[in-house]
Amino acid sequence: MADCLFCKIVEGKIPAKKVHEDELCVGFSDINPQAPTHALFVPKRHVATTNELTAEDRELVGHLTVSAAKYARQAGFADTGYRLVMNCNRAAGQTVFHLHLHLLGGREFTWPPG
Repeated sequence: MADCLFCKIVEGKIPAKKVHEDELCVGFSDINPQAPTHALFVPKRHVATTNELTAEDRELVGHLTVSAAKYARQAGFADTGYRLVMNCNRAAGQTVFHLHLHLLGGREFTWPPG
């Protein structure tokens, strides 16, 4: 997608503080953090929302989760806890329409989230 913010980050056209990169995804710090550590893990391939996922995307979604867990270990809060969130569409809080997994850590969280 030519006008997708996250596609531009993946392509290196917009700078971001990357915390992870491999052949399938990129992880980078959120510009509006909601926790001491707030990173987004996005697939390199454009997928707008979870509604577009198919059975063939199981590995991709699992890879995002495994990549986020790896970063949580590196950041030092995997054992104390962290939150993973994936929003779908505007009513759920999705503002950039490129699939992304939020990793929030470094503080305690409450439930329900809001």
